[in-house]
Amino acid sequence: MLFLLKYSHRIFRLSSTFLAMFILAFIFLSSLIAYWIEPDTFKNWFNSLYWVMTTMATVGYGDYFMKSTLGKAFTMFLYLFGIGLLSLIIGKILEALATIHKRRETGKLNYHGRDHIVIITWNKKAQSAVKELIACGPEIEIVIIDENERLPYDHKQVHYVSGDPTEDDVLLRANLGSARSAIIFADEKIDDYLLIDGKTLLIASSIERLAPKVHTTAEIMSEKHIKNFHHVKVNEFILSHDAVSNLAVRSALNEGSIDLYMQLISRQYGEDIYEVPSKPQWKTYNDAFQDLLKQGATLIADRNDLGINRKLDRLIPETAKLFVVCDPDTHLKIRNN
Repeated sequence: MLFLLKYSHRIFRLSSTFLAMFILAFIFLSSLIAYWIEPDTFKNWFNSLYWVMTTMATVGYGDYFMKSTLGKAFTMFLYLFGIGLLSLIIGKILEALATIHKRRETGKLNYHGRDHIVIITWNKKAQSAVKELIACGPEIEIVIIDENERLPYDHKQVHYVSGDPTEDDVLLRANLGSARSAIIFADEKIDDYLLIDGKTLLIASSIERLAPKVHTTAEIMSEKHIKNFHHVKVNEFILSHDAVSNLAVRSALNEGSIDLYMQLISRQYGEDIYEVPSKPQWKTYNDAFQDLLKQGATLIADRNDLGINRKLDRLIPETAKLFVVCDPDTHLKIRNN
């Protein structure tokens, strides 16, 4: 025991694999020695193994005990040395847990999940997006990529990767190829709009090269820069300032409309927009409209076409992507039918 205490700082530097092998070897060797000293007490080697492990961990249960002087001396040795080894094991486990926790907080752990949502660049808008995603359900996994040194948002559904998002290895550490989608937020730490959108373009180009099938949404500062993204597959753009300005204008022209918009863009309260699969029995938009209406949902669009209420007699194409307005329970019922 004193030996272990004296050299504990050196022992802790040994690899976990070496310590584990040493402890296992010590336990098995001790069980063989115990069985050799008093074979009549233990009857078989397995009983001596059981005795060694209980003696090291709990000072024994009393169901087996050594009677000879040599056996008692060996038992005393196990008391002292075994407790020291057990302390080392516990210390190593705690050290490993602390290391994992520290690596998680500093964004050094790789992410190995699938169907997650990658959020690139941390700011207030990204924080709001994370809260909104968490509100969508406990199955949503989020990976944040940013250059901060510490985890910016602590939640069980959030994983953090620290690094420059324009670098391939950082994106790969977020398991980008298996992601469901990626959202690139504008880096507000940069003063020049041209440089902000330039960085967004670099990140989008990297995503296109590494994971071309991942749905990508990019926030840009200036609408005139959209043409610079034409050679890069960005599925959707968000104009940073225009969205807020447009909402403010709608509120001024149509009193009370802001509450309607807020309901539709937030999952945290009210009705929401959901995608629903097209059913075989729906031949025309009117078939879908009437059936969904009976279930408590309103059909509003096919992809970005909001004018389908003026062409209800048209056939639904095979490539249709239908969107409805309803509450979460109604959406779940429609999907399960």
